[in-house]
Amino acid sequence: MTPDLVCLGNLIVDDVVFADGTTRMGEPGGAMLYAALGALPWGLRVAVVAPLGDDYPARTLHALEERGVDLSGLRPLGRPGLRTWLLYEPAARRVVHRLGAASHADASPAPADVAERFPGARAFHLSPTPLACQLPLLRALAPRADALVSLDPHDPVREDNLAAWREALALTDVFFVSDEELQLDGVAGDPRGALARLAGGRLRHVLLKRGRQGGVLYDARTGATATWEARTHAFVDPTGAGDAFAGGFLSGLLDGEDAAGALERGVVSASFALEGWGAAGLLAETPAAARQRAREWFPERACSGAPADGSS
Repeated sequence: MTPDLVCLGNLIVDDVVFADGTTRMGEPGGAMLYAALGALPWGLRVAVVAPLGDDYPARTLHALEERGVDLSGLRPLGRPGLRTWLLYEPAARRVVHRLGAASHADASPAPADVAERFPGARAFHLSPTPLACQLPLLRALAPRADALVSLDPHDPVREDNLAAWREALALTDVFFVSDEELQLDGVAGDPRGALARLAGGRLRHVLLKRGRQGGVLYDARTGATATWEARTHAFVDPTGAGDAFAGGFLSGLLDGEDAAGALERGVVSASFALEGWGAAGLLAETPAAARQRAREWFPERACSGAPADGSS
């Protein structure tokens, strides 16, 4: 199988504590997992690339394999992998690294993990890992000029490190960033000026994700902006919704949708993540369900791409 989309990042075991005291321990996680699952309902062929800790839940790997995800890019770490506490507080979410777990750098992919691999892939998505890990990957992918490259940051973009970010952004086509991660002057009000400051190189789309408020898309080529609203039938668990949104948005671009159509796919994918605990909501969804929801929510412009039965 030649994948359409290759997702690179971490596979993390999450111990989740919600604001009401509810806990869910040992959940399979990692932004890469949710990005891959966000793309699957739209008929894309997906591969994942990451170091694999020996404590990662095997049931999730089996579920991915059953859905046709290419797992050949998972490199055994030979020990337990990255494990975190996800603490949901009323104001924000905090991520606390578990003592004794693998370091973020050790659990992140390296250029050798993609060197001369997946030559026919149409897109590569870098989920959050330290910038020191992402930048070598971006440099390694730079010669693949025909492939779309997208990036979701782990390190925040601040006034004092914007210069360090410029090389990475110039090697990226699509940049997904949250309010917490974009810490430039002026973001709290009208963010368009701050988003425009990120432009350069091959960067085309910047998507500022704002959780329940939806978000803002900035087109660095035209200077135009667009907004989207978050939607869901039930709010169960916000974990991974922004990453699923990224997977859905990328599926739209790869299927020839314009930015508006890609945003609609992102909203649908994120809604599936919100409606189940952890990855369960996304693992249960099908191309038929995604198409049906898109038709219901956006009847004025039906999404194109793979047929509802998932054939291609």
